[in-house]
Amino acid sequence: MLGQQLSPGTKLADRYLIQEIVGVGGMSAVYRARDLHFPNIVKLVAVKEMVAQTTDPATRSAIFRNFEREAHIIASLSHPAIPHIYDYFTRGERAYLVLEYISGKNLERFLEETEGFLPEAQVLAWGIELCDVLAYLHSRQPSPVVFRDMKPSNIMLTQSGKIMVVDFGIAKLFQAGQKGTMIGTEGYAPPEQYRGEATPLVDIYALGATLHHLLTRRDPRTEPPFSFHERPVRTINPGVSPGLEAVLERALSYEPSARFQSAEEMKAALVAVARKTGALSALGVSTQRHTSGLGTGLINKGDIKPLWVFEAEDEIRNTPLFYDGTVYVGSYDTNVYALQAGDGKLLWKYATEGGVVTRPVADKGQIYFGSRDGNLYALQRRHGRLVWKYSTGGPIHSSPQMKEGFLFFGSDDGRLHVVHASNGRRVWSFEASNAVRSTPFLGEKELYFGTEDGDFYAMDFRGKILWRYRSKRGVTSSPTVAENTVYFADLGGALYALDAESGWVLWRFRMDKGTVSSPAVSGRYVAIGSADACIYCVAADRGREMWRFKTGHQVPGSPVIFQDAVYVGSADGYLYCLELSTGRLRWKFSTDGPIIGAPVIYNNVLYFGSADHRLYALVIA
Repeated sequence: MLGQQLSPGTKLADRYLIQEIVGVGGMSAVYRARDLHFPNIVKLVAVKEMVAQTTDPATRSAIFRNFEREAHIIASLSHPAIPHIYDYFTRGERAYLVLEYISGKNLERFLEETEGFLPEAQVLAWGIELCDVLAYLHSRQPSPVVFRDMKPSNIMLTQSGKIMVVDFGIAKLFQAGQKGTMIGTEGYAPPEQYRGEATPLVDIYALGATLHHLLTRRDPRTEPPFSFHERPVRTINPGVSPGLEAVLERALSYEPSARFQSAEEMKAALVAVARKTGALSALGVSTQRHTSGLGTGLINKGDIKPLWVFEAEDEIRNTPLFYDGTVYVGSYDTNVYALQAGDGKLLWKYATEGGVVTRPVADKGQIYFGSRDGNLYALQRRHGRLVWKYSTGGPIHSSPQMKEGFLFFGSDDGRLHVVHASNGRRVWSFEASNAVRSTPFLGEKELYFGTEDGDFYAMDFRGKILWRYRSKRGVTSSPTVAENTVYFADLGGALYALDAESGWVLWRFRMDKGTVSSPAVSGRYVAIGSADACIYCVAADRGREMWRFKTGHQVPGSPVIFQDAVYVGSADGYLYCLELSTGRLRWKFSTDGPIIGAPVIYNNVLYFGSADHRLYALVIA
């Protein structure tokens, strides 16, 4: 039994504040804790504690060595379905792993709380995603990783519906011909694992056992070992297709040589079943093998392939910038990151004193961005060194825009600021009626922006007001101008088209709820998201609705129109690709958090961030 557990309020390493215990087993416990390194936000982590309850120094050393090995294995992995490791340390007879906190429930608990049999399509989706995870682990170089303990209790279902594989305590780096101690879970482990053999094929068997359990509700731990052939899936659950039953029979073969010889092969068999049963179009998973195993979450995507995924320390709420082969993006962790566009390699990062939710802008030598600490920063683009910073009286949510060597941006101090890009000196500022979170649009001779109390301004570049329009609610949405028409929306749900020269209302379109999304305009199409969970397309000339697409949550993300498609993120965690003319879904990509910023497309690669802390790069053509 585990020794005395940590009490809520205990502080570890002067950083992790224990909130509650979430699981206990053997010599380990798992706690939910708050990372106090981020005092202005609530950043939760999972703290796994190992207690060496032995007086023998050699045994204690072995326990800690194995626990440290788990930390090293997880630290070497980078996959959306595997929790990220943040820290490892020891305190006396206890060792600690600090991991990404997964909010959700494991599949064993999910099954217990569900009445009747789970839908085959759902189990197929999980099986395909788990094959992707195993394919990633088994393809690791120089040594493949064998998980050795696939089972429902080690698979978490997040609140956004994605799965995560947890507890790498008995995973090992595979070396051909090497035997070891029998480790695993009875019922899920294949015969050779009892003999101390652990090749990647033991994970194929365990995945088959896991899917069998989910489809039949029969726990293999309560059955005789290796007896799956005595209880075929369809004899227990007649609703399962013959094709899926055949896949599981092969995965659960007693002899390793009779099983699928790779996770990719098993995935292909599961996809074939989904295609035959008609479930494929409903699955939120990839039908191809993708680089680095980062293909989970795609549907009907043709040649879509993720290039890479980069993980920050907190939410990415802004829009990235692509400039001269480098992607720049800010995060709520206070950092701005510079990444190599081709492979996501970190070039440098720069820390501010507040979260960064603005999109950077760049010139040849510098990048510029605002922070919630109230400062606009100028950094050397190549090395990330500070050149200058300009202070305002409030957080900056308005992204800077550049024209002829000057930077234009708003602040929560209620002003629009204009500064020299070369030295950060103020040129002029305009005192608006309220906070300016709208990003200004810079035209040929004028600029446009809105305020949080509903005023919308057109000004010249000397700060003179040309006209002002009063909307009924605040304007966080950033305007865009096309064909002498300025488009923007307000928090009351109105999308406006105003004459850019006079401010006269050309039309007003009403959505069911308000929005912070910024409109995208292409020819006769105006696309925008709304808090009513819809993506709208409106005719640019008359403001009549052309189509709407319903997502699973509000749509704070701003759309981008590229060629004949609309790309936009939603708070349901999906990045959607819709046909521009009809609104028909082409594909969607799943993340583990709301998507708030807009995507960026360059050379047929789409870059976007998510509140799951990750920046994604997807090949879209």
